[in-house]
Amino acid sequence: MMTVSRRSLLVISLTTALGLALPATGAFAADNAAYFPPAGEWARKDPAQLGMDPAALAAAIQFAQSRETERPLDLSDQEAVFGTRLGSMPTKRAHTNGVVIYKGYVVAEFGDTRFVDPTYSVAKSMLATVAGVAVRDGRIQVNDPVAKTVNDGGYAAPHNAPVTWKQHLQQESEWEGELWGKHSNFIGKESFGKGEKKPRSIKAPGSFYEYNDTRVNRFALSLLRVFGQSVPDVFQQQVMDPIGASSTWKWVPYHNSYVEVNGKQVPSVSGGTRWGGGMWIDSWDMARFGYLWLNEGNWGGKQILPASYVKEALTPSAHGPDYGYLWWLNTKGKNLPGMPATAFAALGAGSNDIVVSPEHDLVIVWRWHAGNAAEFATRVIAAIRK
Repeated sequence: MMTVSRRSLLVISLTTALGLALPATGAFAADNAAYFPPAGEWARKDPAQLGMDPAALAAAIQFAQSRETERPLDLSDQEAVFGTRLGSMPTKRAHTNGVVIYKGYVVAEFGDTRFVDPTYSVAKSMLATVAGVAVRDGRIQVNDPVAKTVNDGGYAAPHNAPVTWKQHLQQESEWEGELWGKHSNFIGKESFGKGEKKPRSIKAPGSFYEYNDTRVNRFALSLLRVFGQSVPDVFQQQVMDPIGASSTWKWVPYHNSYVEVNGKQVPSVSGGTRWGGGMWIDSWDMARFGYLWLNEGNWGGKQILPASYVKEALTPSAHGPDYGYLWWLNTKGKNLPGMPATAFAALGAGSNDIVVSPEHDLVIVWRWHAGNAAEFATRVIAAIRK
């Protein structure tokens, strides 16, 4: 990690036709303290000053801009792709946009990075972060059955009773049931669109991986029960406020996903925007979230997530496709082709992605693009000369 100091303020003017860097907005200098952006700003630095080839980086940005998703701007394909909606959807999305953070500094930005959009399944990695807060505070232990602390009937059936927090986090819970009008079997084109699944035998919890939003939503509800407050409130108070995120993001519930807690109706949120709602956020707040994970859960000396939990979260599960705790991994080199085995990503439909490469001290947010997120990331990495 590049070391910096806030004792010195260096203001530099960086302009390129592609907007690779703008006037510096923070303090930085060689020292022993890593730079963490304060709320409302993020220091920018000329790529050449950090040992990057500006022309190669500009070419990478040009590539990213040329790879916009074919999803309609009005997201009118939502139900055809995912099935009957349960929550709100925006009437318009942004064009492709993104941010590149290298050695803690902004070296590139393109498109409308302030546009607040659904980020789809990136919300799953955010749920994993809330679970990390629960571990930090001693509210849960990942290997415990969820039923040990959650007694709302969701784990009363003999099949669901052994489901652990870890199995939910690794999408290996095989939890069976219906939640918010969506069954865990994903059968039926009207309910699940192109994502519908074929009938199959249910497996024992912990023995089979399946990417399944109903089960993730059950996990989110269980986190609400453990905290006794909404997951967005926990996320804001324990994660987003401490890392200096904006106030523009919102975690939108379904119209019917409310439960009673201490006499109040509290919204339970989803792990994506498959059926509407979900996390709506801009690229800068996504970058801060990725930077927290790059720094192993630490922000400016405050350990928001236990480092041990981050390590576990980035360890492949037994049955998943190189999958950790609701994070995509690259230990086999398949999910992010051409990137290091230590790279990992939060991936959302659209595509909306956060790619983190600890070996390169790099965080990349790329939204509304076609193709694999690594296609852009490897081009950025190729621009690093030292």
